[in-house]
Amino acid sequence: MDSKEIINKTIDFVKEKLKGDSSGHDWWHIYRVWNMSKKLHEKEGGNLFIVEMAALLHDVADWKFYENEEEGINVIKDWLDQFDLLESNQQKIIFIIRNISYKGAGVKDKMEYLEGKIVQDADRLDAIGAIGIARTFAFGGKFGNPIYDPEIEIKMHNSFEEYKNSKGTTINHFYEKLLLLKERMNTKSAMQIAEERHLYMENFLKQFYDEWESIK
Repeated sequence: MDSKEIINKTIDFVKEKLKGDSSGHDWWHIYRVWNMSKKLHEKEGGNLFIVEMAALLHDVADWKFYENEEEGINVIKDWLDQFDLLESNQQKIIFIIRNISYKGAGVKDKMEYLEGKIVQDADRLDAIGAIGIARTFAFGGKFGNPIYDPEIEIKMHNSFEEYKNSKGTTINHFYEKLLLLKERMNTKSAMQIAEERHLYMENFLKQFYDEWESIK
């Protein structure tokens, strides 16, 4: 089976796994990350097959939807095991998926491979700007987070466990994650795209607070 066939099969697999999602982690999120990853690859290089497979599969193993992180990783391993992949390529794909997620303001990224940095950037670009704002409120609604409560403090989480178990507001999430992502892009190409999207979020927050205080 050639790489194109594997990718097409993986697309069908991911569509089925994420069917019905309303948290902002649906197929169309994957589609955007996949396309952005290919766009960044054109400028940054790396192994395109690894980039595409990691982009397509990255949320199938997302820790937010399993009892533990390894449960999701095992789903990915089982999927990849059916294909005759180079062991090194399979290991890279798994490593990228395992380390792609943001895990708190005080937690350093562990991404090593260029392909992983590309996919991580694409995923983070989809978390900021207009679509990022829409996804953030979709996620907050799905998991019962209030839109905003000025009495709930912003927290800069220093561990994954602290971040994972946090119950804050959607507006606080901008400060705890989204506004930090511009400075955590790996590639020059992504940094340039992030500038405009970051500014859009800042303008949104200004408008939000003005309306909250009935200034506008």
